[in-house]
Amino acid sequence: MMDPSHYLNREMSLLDFQERVLELAEQPDVPLLERLKFLAIVSQNLDEFFQVRVAGLKEQANEGITAAGPDGVAPRKSLEAIRVRALDLTAQIDAIFHEQLHPALAAAGVEISAWSDLDEAERKVVTRIFETEIFPVLTPLAVDPSHPFPYISNLSVNLGVVLSHWEAGRVEFARVKVPPILPRFIQVGENDRFVPIEQVIAANLGQLFPGMNVLSHHMFRVTRNADLAVEEAEANDLLEAMESVLRFRQRFAAPVRLEVAPETSDHVLALLQHELELGPDDVYVSTSPLGLGALWSLYGLDRPDLKDDPWKPTTQPRLDESSGDIDMFKVLSEGDVLIHHPYESFATSTSAFLAQAAADPDVLAIKQTLYRTWASEDPAIGGEEEIVRHLIEAALSGKQVVVLVELKARFDEEANINWARMLEASGAHVVYGVKGLKTHSKILLVVRREPSGLKRYSHIGTGNYNPKTARIYEDIGILTSDPDIGDDLSRLFNELTGYSGATDFRKILVAPRTLRPRLLERIREEAAKGSDGSIVFKINHLVDPEIIESLYDASSAGCQVQLVVRGVCSLIPGVPGMSENITVRSILGRFLEHSRIYRFGQPSNGAVYYTGSADLMPRNLNGRVEVVVAVTAPSMQARIEEILSIALAEDTTAWVLGPDGTWTRSWTPGGTDLQNAMQERALTRWTT
Repeated sequence: MMDPSHYLNREMSLLDFQERVLELAEQPDVPLLERLKFLAIVSQNLDEFFQVRVAGLKEQANEGITAAGPDGVAPRKSLEAIRVRALDLTAQIDAIFHEQLHPALAAAGVEISAWSDLDEAERKVVTRIFETEIFPVLTPLAVDPSHPFPYISNLSVNLGVVLSHWEAGRVEFARVKVPPILPRFIQVGENDRFVPIEQVIAANLGQLFPGMNVLSHHMFRVTRNADLAVEEAEANDLLEAMESVLRFRQRFAAPVRLEVAPETSDHVLALLQHELELGPDDVYVSTSPLGLGALWSLYGLDRPDLKDDPWKPTTQPRLDESSGDIDMFKVLSEGDVLIHHPYESFATSTSAFLAQAAADPDVLAIKQTLYRTWASEDPAIGGEEEIVRHLIEAALSGKQVVVLVELKARFDEEANINWARMLEASGAHVVYGVKGLKTHSKILLVVRREPSGLKRYSHIGTGNYNPKTARIYEDIGILTSDPDIGDDLSRLFNELTGYSGATDFRKILVAPRTLRPRLLERIREEAAKGSDGSIVFKINHLVDPEIIESLYDASSAGCQVQLVVRGVCSLIPGVPGMSENITVRSILGRFLEHSRIYRFGQPSNGAVYYTGSADLMPRNLNGRVEVVVAVTAPSMQARIEEILSIALAEDTTAWVLGPDGTWTRSWTPGGTDLQNAMQERALTRWTT
């Protein structure tokens, strides 16, 4: 039996993470547009939280499910706690926006103005923009006996308009959707002054309803359930099934949150709640513009003085082509290469490797997984265009190209479907993974004909094959010609694409089969060493109860456990008799800390290192195909140890989790910023 007192609530921990990111938005030493970016990130994260976590809990509560999670909190109680925290976060966001960022940006020449702040000349300019570029796109929808309440699309910004006939005096209601295809902020003149588009529309509602008296308008936004699963057992064609799920999500997903402006009238609020079938606890009042994820558009302003200094990734020294074109196969035949993104370039490493493989006539086959392709700049096709182009080129040249596209990657389904269609059209073999599992692993295998026979080259990473996210996500990639790893990946791809039975692997751990038992075994081995034992994890999330209990057991045996957990952590450190030998810290910054590293043992005494795609959550260990690889080359172990040593240093800026479940920022004047330190080391490594 699990003891609920051993675990922090997963949802509360995720909201704790949002609060830590909000702290970055408040830091005066962070450039203003970077602070605005962090505010946008939290807004988008909360959108996803409601679409997935809250939606799932609401479904459980509505179905009468009372079973509690590991922390002992049942769905309905969890929703009550979420409500309190979400209201607090909403208030924090409003305060940061209005009291800190809005005035500071205005002082720096970036103004987000209300319509009421514009003078007459400016209003005329913006009104012309409305008439020529906004009005033709708008579609006002009346609500009356012949016009039922319209469908409110997920995350759309809307105006609820209360009207009356000039003569009849009858009060009517209409809805105007702010078209997402239009810019959310309208530039006023040539300066960096903007007014939200919904305020421009509101000021010109008379043009949308001629002959009517506009009594009032009310901004609102609806969040819907996005956690809709496909029943694979009933789907003859997974591609078509996913397309059906997307259509259903777009049209019928249940509302879970209603955001409104504070001036919303009781009558309009009651109407919206009734039509959307939402209760008072589903309503969130915000004084900021609704949907602050739109602030990303302002982050794109050409104001380098308000942003971090740009970072240009270096090339991994062994892949330096300054003296001529690099033969990637020759380099890898001489030894493995570790790439640390975004400090080292994706373009001159992984992408260059795939490009050379696609063009090389001696390459016979390329096999690869694609998981998360979405990018905010091009959500319709995703961020992996460069990678897919290389795969298409290889397929068109007659190579055997196999691509496992994970159609069930949440919020990336549409982009992944598009890629699957394009790859199939080029002649590539496209498969959609293992029934009942998501394929989350980041693996690439190249088979090449060489004078000595066929040789396999591999890439295993912690991040997606996406050139855009590789510039903002901190990740690790391993390029190798190790024959054992090549053989492991060959066997794994055969399992993923065919009916190959369970296989023993030499150097990779694969979820859901071998990863969990091997990690538990390694933890027990370190626990057996007592005070000489050492366990270090750098991961995104730690939720799995079995792993957590094993770490408690290791701590009780005297083993030192050091955890760097960016996001959700259900483990409670520093509790006497349970976890007094466990520390937990979280590191955040301009780049998203995303790599997963597992170290067992002391570096001075034969420590064992792993890296790969898996976090320590039940979904990763039980419900996904994950790949973690043993890192054996001394040079790569040294690189990984460099990352860990700085992440764990006492003077490195971090948030520390206490035994009471609260996070405290640990900051020392003149201390170390992990990401700045990694940039400096990348430059030093390059120049020397």
